[in-house]
Amino acid sequence: MSQYDSIDFTDLLALSDAEVVTHSYVHDVPLPSGKVLALVTLDNGMDYKRPNTLGPQSLLEFDRLLVTQRDRAAAGEIHAVAVTGKEFILAAGADLSRVSAVPSKAVAVKLAQLGHRALGRLGQLGVPSFVFINGLALGGGLEIALNADYRTIDANASAVALPEVFLGLIPGWGGAYLLPNLIGIENALKVIIENPLKNNRMLKPRDALELGIADAMFGSARFLEESLLWADAVLNGQPVSRPNQPGKIERLAKWNIAVNIARKSVEEKLGMVAKSPYLALELLEQARKVDKEAAFAREDEAIASLIVGDQFHASMYAFDLVQKRAKKPAGAPDSSLARPVGKVGVIGAGLMARQFALLFVRKLKVPVVLTDINQDKLDEALAYIHAEIQATHDKGRISSDENQRLQALVSGTTNPAEFSDADWVIEAVFEELTVKQDVFAAIEQHVSEDAILATNTSSLSVAEIGAKLSHPERLVGFHFFNPVAVMPLVEVVNAPQTNETSLATAMAVAKELGKTAVITTDSPGFVVNRLLARLLGEAMHAVDLGTPFKVVDESVAPFGMPMAPFELLDLVGLKVGAHVLDTHFAAFPDRFFRSDNLHKLAEHGSLIVRGRTDKITGYDRGAEAIVKGGTTPLTAEEIRLRIEDGLADEIHRMLEEKVVSAPEDIDLCMIMGAGWPFQMGGATPFLDRIGASQRVFGGTFHTPLIAGTNA
Repeated sequence: MSQYDSIDFTDLLALSDAEVVTHSYVHDVPLPSGKVLALVTLDNGMDYKRPNTLGPQSLLEFDRLLVTQRDRAAAGEIHAVAVTGKEFILAAGADLSRVSAVPSKAVAVKLAQLGHRALGRLGQLGVPSFVFINGLALGGGLEIALNADYRTIDANASAVALPEVFLGLIPGWGGAYLLPNLIGIENALKVIIENPLKNNRMLKPRDALELGIADAMFGSARFLEESLLWADAVLNGQPVSRPNQPGKIERLAKWNIAVNIARKSVEEKLGMVAKSPYLALELLEQARKVDKEAAFAREDEAIASLIVGDQFHASMYAFDLVQKRAKKPAGAPDSSLARPVGKVGVIGAGLMARQFALLFVRKLKVPVVLTDINQDKLDEALAYIHAEIQATHDKGRISSDENQRLQALVSGTTNPAEFSDADWVIEAVFEELTVKQDVFAAIEQHVSEDAILATNTSSLSVAEIGAKLSHPERLVGFHFFNPVAVMPLVEVVNAPQTNETSLATAMAVAKELGKTAVITTDSPGFVVNRLLARLLGEAMHAVDLGTPFKVVDESVAPFGMPMAPFELLDLVGLKVGAHVLDTHFAAFPDRFFRSDNLHKLAEHGSLIVRGRTDKITGYDRGAEAIVKGGTTPLTAEEIRLRIEDGLADEIHRMLEEKVVSAPEDIDLCMIMGAGWPFQMGGATPFLDRIGASQRVFGGTFHTPLIAGTNA
């Protein structure tokens, strides 16, 4: 008897009027031993582009079917139950399309309880239960498997994860209790907390097997047949080993220590604004000492509080941007205009050039040639790239053949004539206008008429960079963020002279690289750097007035940003930061700041002090001495208001200037390029919620206001 059996869930059907129902189909499979297994297949009747999801109707149907199988098991008709999905997909989790319409916490609690009841049936059948993870298994999809007794996984399943914390939620259908008790607390913390906070990192099937989430793994060609044979063996006494399942020592001595370490890590990375990671940590901590019934009740309460809270709604706005708007970039030309790229040229051999070359060869798998006037520097760059490819092979991520092929595709030259057959040439030289102009003017003499030229400038005018070109229409801005392999955004800059072919090719290249591309006009700083320059300018101005570094950094904690202003400055480089502020001051002297102190700090070379584990321990004393002398320090509250109003003002101006098509593009850039937290829902709705938009220009960026967390 389930604790949820007496609950009437029919009122949840009001939330499922547009639900694409994932149906549960069952048929009996005779096993070689003579036993009978009831195989349940989840299928929403759509193609693979629309994965199975679990809304109220889907859950109620699944629940009814499992009750029937329980009764059949009691009658001796079947000896086991297994669940699998349609081709390539088990389930992508809860149907979130109507969750934002949940009218009250009481209804939200019921939604959590229904999931627990339906999925929990897998542990109440009276016979062993199996889940054959034949493809994508995310969130509630993975929790289906966790609620079963045994699990197999397809070696080619696309992804396995519990991404809820990334979306401002927690695993609410058993995951926060079942997973740590299956694979140990440290592994569970990685899956539930660490991976979602690392840009929603997923597990590969091999990871799931090694962690113990899956008990066995089989190839795709015979996945179902092998899974059935394995299940038959288990039913007939074959033991199942789970080496990561926690024992007494872990429960008594290691559990709380691991949770406390994880909590401190989250505090350092996110501050205290985001709610979902801390609720998840509480549930994981309690999973050691409460029973399943109590744990599920706590999950019901926790997820309900998040569903009706502001941060989930803000996260869903951000998630919608990343899932939908990012895939259909505003202002993108017809993709058929894009030219194929069969060879890439990279101008330069420094850190950024090396990252570019590595990314291009890994993703495009075409010849990539670097050029530099310094042969020693080229040799260093090639050694770095080859070592990185080799390391990928050594980790088992590429085959030996692929390793050799990729390494052979990368070369270096001091002779730019070897760029003659390159289709795409990108520069990675010093951020100085005349340097970039001269580099492109020189390289144009060697490339074909059809070659597209790209500049990685972070703040300079693309049109001015192309001023010495005979064919400036072939030049496009292609601004990566550091580290290149990790940061998902590319700002594609459409200068006045850029033609549609160049723009279309740039968008196609970004897509092949796996990046999110946002088209901007050719204006100083484009989107991300312009807004960061406004923020960092206000921060440096406050220091110039006599405000301590620490007060400034603490002032922006309510934003939930991954880095405080001076940690960010330290990361991008003080000289780079000074250059960016100078560029924006030159363009907009009425509202951006130039700081002599920042130039002095750049010469000093140090700002942040870090300990042995790279943790920030304070500020450099020499840096503090350099900025000493201001007599009118600001309070943290004054700084926060200045930054809020400054961002609202700058975004409003950018939209009036049509730097991008809409506020959503600003938000997409800040989420993907600056790490603006999902839980804050994008910069523009955040500024609407806190009243900055109204204070600055007497309106809002969105109507009606998008719900979200109020700082």
